[in-house]
Amino acid sequence: MQVNLEKFKQDLKKLSREGQLLLVAMQYECHPEEVEKAYGRDFPDLKKKLPKFSTDYQSWYSESKALIKQLLPDRLADFSRHYEKPKPRKDISYENYRIEDYLQDLRVTRGWEKEEVVGPYAAIPHLEQQLAIVKAVSSRFESSLFDIRQLVQADLFDSEIAAAQELLKSGFSRGAGAVAGVVLEKHLGQVAENHSITTRKKNPTISDFNDLLKDAEVLDTPTWRQIQRLGDIRNLCDHNKDREPTKDEVQELISGVEKFTKTLF
Repeated sequence: MQVNLEKFKQDLKKLSREGQLLLVAMQYECHPEEVEKAYGRDFPDLKKKLPKFSTDYQSWYSESKALIKQLLPDRLADFSRHYEKPKPRKDISYENYRIEDYLQDLRVTRGWEKEEVVGPYAAIPHLEQQLAIVKAVSSRFESSLFDIRQLVQADLFDSEIAAAQELLKSGFSRGAGAVAGVVLEKHLGQVAENHSITTRKKNPTISDFNDLLKDAEVLDTPTWRQIQRLGDIRNLCDHNKDREPTKDEVQELISGVEKFTKTLF
């Protein structure tokens, strides 16, 4: 988990840097003279680093959106709102102009003189807000409570997974599968809590959490199916008396649980 936290921190730093450059690129496209004046002698070097907004923004947006969905899901709708055109929209004004309009170079004019009512410059505040949200995700990692809670839980899960592996080596397949299943169930419960997903069930199962996370679009269909398969093996270890789970099945369960505790948050 610590490795993953560090990876998230590095990803966020990268997205913050790229977002800042995208903001300068947008500002420069809208107000070139003002931007050159503001940066003075430093601008020629800065200009060489500026991305091409029309092509590089979409990649930044997608990566940022995926990370926000994982780490700060309650801000995901806000982040998307600054990009997407509001629906319905009877007319276009400064208040409802969005980054999606900017990418289409949408301008609204009036009269014979084509006086511009609203244009690309109206998207600048929206990119500023998106960048602020990305930076807000970074602040989450400054919370010692978040780090301590996640790291302690990760250490516990690692110990339990190691215990399951030892049980399997000693020939106790059902016991090993039962231990690994408990770890998976606890971890899915934590993931649901991270995304503010609740259930009315007193004792939700792996299947319950799996379905809730898929319905909330935290999980894609292939991941949901993988977890469903692990849940079936866990049930075979816990309840099914028709046959013994095979060693390969229990190893699949243990390996799958280890994978998801380190990649799914």
